[in-house]
Amino acid sequence: MSVKITDLCINCDACIDECPATAIVEADASPLDDGDITYVKPEKCIECVDSTVPKCADVCPTEGCIVWDMPYTPEHNDYYLQGHEDGTYKIRVHKKKGIFSPENQPRPSRETISLDQRKSFMAVEI
Repeated sequence: MSVKITDLCINCDACIDECPATAIVEADASPLDDGDITYVKPEKCIECVDSTVPKCADVCPTEGCIVWDMPYTPEHNDYYLQGHEDGTYKIRVHKKKGIFSPENQPRPSRETISLDQRKSFMAVEI
């Protein structure tokens, strides 16, 4: 996932159409049991590595709403699988290929964002 939308979200959905990976869904379509805010699918987010900043953060009107999460890479497989188990994330499961975990389906990430910044869920700055 690499970016995450916090409870500061006002559900304006401005980010949804901007996401080039179609990783963001409105609150009503959130796969989480208690999903009441716009949700980023961790297995799809590409951090917009080809842009200056993630496009979702660039259009978000709420400061601090979009934060960095751990990179969706094999090194953080346990982090996301645990999040899937405890309901923090809902990772897509393919009928034949199984769960689209970071180990099975890694995504690109920004190496300029430190793990400390990610662990503290630092806001994406534009």
